[in-house]
Amino acid sequence: MGITLSLFRQRYEIIQLMRLDRPYGILLLLLPTLWSLFIASEGSPKTRHLVIFILGACVMRSAGCVANDIADRKWDAHVWRTRNRPLASGRLSLSQAYILLGLLLVLALWLVLLLNLATILLSMIALLVALLYPFAKRITHLSQVVLGVAFSFGIVMAWTATGRAFSTVPLLLWAVNLCWVAGYDTIYALMDREDDLKLGLKSTAILFGSHNGLAVSLLFALSVGLLGVTGRILHLGWAYTLAVIVVAIIFAVQGMWLCRRPSPRALFLLFRSHVFVGFIILIGIILGRPTGT
Repeated sequence: MGITLSLFRQRYEIIQLMRLDRPYGILLLLLPTLWSLFIASEGSPKTRHLVIFILGACVMRSAGCVANDIADRKWDAHVWRTRNRPLASGRLSLSQAYILLGLLLVLALWLVLLLNLATILLSMIALLVALLYPFAKRITHLSQVVLGVAFSFGIVMAWTATGRAFSTVPLLLWAVNLCWVAGYDTIYALMDREDDLKLGLKSTAILFGSHNGLAVSLLFALSVGLLGVTGRILHLGWAYTLAVIVVAIIFAVQGMWLCRRPSPRALFLLFRSHVFVGFIILIGIILGRPTGT
């Protein structure tokens, strides 16, 4: 009881641990989920579904950050960018972090139990992948791909939650998001590349080496191509086409910028800009009048 009370007294540290002071990750998880929800609902999702998936993205992203910091607390203390995180700096204890993680997972379970059986079963797999992700960087250079898989479960969950039969469209959206996440998280990983090399951790930023700009550009090009195929299947209109063109331009500019080896601050700005990419695609989908094919 004492640990729980002291946890809630440290509100700022809790906010930092869950990254609520930096909600980019929540939005990057939520927006592709909304793409799928609006398409599956033919542009008119139920308020109930919107509330559940918005809250679910907030809760699961927060839980993922807590789990990540528990797993990485020793490494974070040796990385300039992460050394002041609550667990790495000792401002929160490991016991407090576990209590917070447990509370978040209980809340996530309550939310998913409001949905149908297929979505509940998918959520169990999504949780497993999310909890395994923090350990991926110790095993494989493709940890950004693992994150892409974890961040794409919301797409198929939103689709099944509406009761629609599974089709090519959610698979295409899943592939779009997988390539997109792998691309922008490689940009994020570039900020820690030198520290990760010293600590023996792995990432696509290390794997791609001097070809990061080209590799990220190819991942983004795949995303744009798959977005185009999705639009053709759904017969989305000019607004969606314009949105995809704008996204393609943003991706092209970022690819060229990466080839110039930007500073860590510039890399963070590049990463953060992907929230706007997600919104641009969502607006294109909404205005394009999805048919839910």
